[in-house]
Amino acid sequence: MGQATRPGAGRYAPSPTGDLHLGNLRTAVLAWLFARSTGRRLLLRIEDLDSDRVRPGVAERQVADLRSLGITFDGEALTQSTRRTAYAAALARIAAQTYPCYCSRREIAEAPLAPHGQPPRYPGTCRTLTAAQRAERARTRRPAWRLRAEGAQMEITDELHGTVRGPVDDIVVQRNDGVPSYNLAAVVDDAATGVDQVVRGDDLLAAALTQAYLAQQLGFPRPRYAHVPLAVNARGVRLAKRDGAVTLADLARIGVTPIEVLRRIAVSLGLPPADHLDQLLPVFDPVRLPRAPWAVG
Repeated sequence: MGQATRPGAGRYAPSPTGDLHLGNLRTAVLAWLFARSTGRRLLLRIEDLDSDRVRPGVAERQVADLRSLGITFDGEALTQSTRRTAYAAALARIAAQTYPCYCSRREIAEAPLAPHGQPPRYPGTCRTLTAAQRAERARTRRPAWRLRAEGAQMEITDELHGTVRGPVDDIVVQRNDGVPSYNLAAVVDDAATGVDQVVRGDDLLAAALTQAYLAQQLGFPRPRYAHVPLAVNARGVRLAKRDGAVTLADLARIGVTPIEVLRRIAVSLGLPPADHLDQLLPVFDPVRLPRAPWAVG
């Protein structure tokens, strides 16, 4: 395969705010399968910009859990908290396309003109404020900075959802505490590390449109996506730690081994139970993946 057509990399990017649950681990298995089945590297990124929620020792436990399932990564992990200079440079490049926003999340959710979506799309409240109006609002609240999309439409290609086209949101690129947003950091880091395949939960499908648009504005190539169904609890709600024995540590306490967890994940993907992750590669076919959420019982 020539250099011009060689695949880049996939990635798995957990936030070190809590131990990985079955849904997180299932997505990690899929990221590994998608990358390895297409000859890509798989990179690990620690998304720790939200420092108020980061818990000591969690990143190390996450890596250990992933390794216990046979999930391997290439090279050293990238830690976002060490990348502030790169994010600042990206913000400077798009400064002319941003504007200050003084809205709280509650104000956005309750705005009568807020476009439907989850999370709610920004209704443009601060997009056309005058200098005097901005000065007045700045007296009581520090602004976040939003990307001015000007009603743009964007199109992406997704392995499970096909061609997806829709409107671009005026996303936050820098929070009002000065921290780069998740959207900006993810786009910058994907480009910097050669990620051209993004595998993650399908709750982020709508966000992919805006992230692809942001990548375009920064002059970065658009990755290919695979938004996979989530794991849900008995009520059909996205799986969370509060749902009980859903982390490897929880399951170990009731006698469930990592091999048994891998088998369970494989079956949830329509694959035969396997004792080693490598055994799933010959039978992995994205076309045959379930499209419905995985109900964890």
